[in-house]
Amino acid sequence: MSAPPRLRGVTTDAAAISGGTAAEIADSVRGLVERGHLSPGDALPPVRALAEQLGVNRNTAVAAYRVLARSGVVVSQGRAGTRVARRSRVPQEGFADAGSLRDVGTGNPDPHLIPDLGPALAAAAGRHVLYGEPTIDRDLLAWAREWMAPDVPADAEQLRLTLTSGAVDAVERLLAQALQRDDTVALEDPCFLASIHLAQLGGYRAVPVPVDAEGMTVDGLRDALAQGVRAVVCTPRAQNPTGASLSARRAAALREVMSAHPYVLVVQDDYYSYLSRQPFHSIVGPEHQRWALVRSVSKFAGPDMCLAVTACDADTASRLEMRLSPGTTWVSHLLQRITHSVMTDEAALGLIDQAGAHYAKRNAGFAALLTEQGLPTVAGDGMSLWVGLPVSARAVAERMTRRGWLVRTGDDFRLEQTEEPSRHLRLTVHDLGDEDAATLVADLVEAVHEAG
Repeated sequence: MSAPPRLRGVTTDAAAISGGTAAEIADSVRGLVERGHLSPGDALPPVRALAEQLGVNRNTAVAAYRVLARSGVVVSQGRAGTRVARRSRVPQEGFADAGSLRDVGTGNPDPHLIPDLGPALAAAAGRHVLYGEPTIDRDLLAWAREWMAPDVPADAEQLRLTLTSGAVDAVERLLAQALQRDDTVALEDPCFLASIHLAQLGGYRAVPVPVDAEGMTVDGLRDALAQGVRAVVCTPRAQNPTGASLSARRAAALREVMSAHPYVLVVQDDYYSYLSRQPFHSIVGPEHQRWALVRSVSKFAGPDMCLAVTACDADTASRLEMRLSPGTTWVSHLLQRITHSVMTDEAALGLIDQAGAHYAKRNAGFAALLTEQGLPTVAGDGMSLWVGLPVSARAVAERMTRRGWLVRTGDDFRLEQTEEPSRHLRLTVHDLGDEDAATLVADLVEAVHEAG
C-alpha cells in the first residue's frame, strides 16, 4: 500500500494521521504528538485535505479537530491553519512569580474588601440536596431574577436563568453551543485574557473589534459582522484591560448595528456589576433573538465564589440547561446558599459598595499623579488602570523590573500578535499606599525617559 501523499505546508509525520471516525482521528493525532512524531508548532492538514486523505466526510474531520482543540492538543489560527499547541504557558490573570518584585499587574480585588464568609457558611448548612432536584436554589433564583430582569429583553415572569461556575465557564458554554470549529467570534481588542484562551481552545477564529473610551467601537462591530461572525462577546462595563464602559450613545449605536443581525449570539459579560460606578447599557435590542447576559459574583464576593448567573433567550437557555444536570456540572447548592446569604446581607452589601468606591478613588488618584508627571492617563472603571506610553511597554517593563516592580504590558491582551510592541501597561494600584504610589509613579516616569 503506497504512503499517503505529503501535503503542502504540512509536516511529513502529519500525513500519518489515520482513522475513520472523529474519535479515531483525534486519538491518532494525540498519539503522534505523545510519541514525538508531531512537535509543538507543527502544521496539521487543512480540514478538507484531511478528509480527502482519510476518505471521510468533512464534518468528521471538523469534529476531530474540535475535540483536539478543546483538549488543548492543537490550536486553530484561522487562515494560518491548525497547529500542534505549544507548551508555553498562556498568560493568566492573578499573581505572577514575582520573587522579590512588587507585583502591580495582578488584577486582583483587595481581600480586606471581600465580605466575611463565616456567617454565610453557617447559614448555608441545611438539608441535603438530592439528584433530580432543581439545579437552582429557590431563594437564590428569586434574588437573581430581581438582579437580572431589568437589563434583559425578556418578560420578568418568563425569564430563563442558569448558573455556571463563574463567568468564564458561562462564556465557554455559550460559545460551545453556538459555534463550531473555525466559526468566527467577535472579541474586543485589547481583550480579556480568558476570552483569548477560550477562542484558542475552541478552535474559533477571533475577529478583533477595537475598544475606545466608550467601549466597543461601532465601525469595528460593523466590520466584524461583515466578516460573518456568529457570536459577539462584549463587556458593557469595566472592560478588561482598558476599563472602558459603554456610554448610552455608544450602546444605542451598537444596538442599531446589531438590529440587522438578530440571530448572531450576543454575550454581554457584566462581570463587574455591583462594583461598577457606571450605569449598565445593553447592546441587545428588544427584537434580538440570540442573547445572553452573564454576571459573576467573584469580583466582589471573592474569586473562590465560582458562581455566575446567566439570563438568555429561551433556546439558548434550553441548551445550557441540558449540560447542567445534577451530579455532573451543576453549581453546588451550598455555594448558592452562601452567595444568597452574602448578597442579601446589608453589611456585606455595604462593604461591596465601599470596595467599588475604593477602587475608583485609588485609580483616579493614581491617574492624576501620572498626568501631572507627563503621562496623561484617564481612570476607567474596574480594578486596574490602562496606561498609555510614548515608548515600547516591553522596554519600560524591563526597566521597571530593575526598580523592583513587576508590571503587565498590553502585549498579553492583544488578539493578534504583531512585531510592533504595545505601548500600554495594565497596572493594579488600588492596594498601594500614598508613599508607594508616589514611588511607582516616579519610577515609571524615569523608566519611560530611559526607554525613550
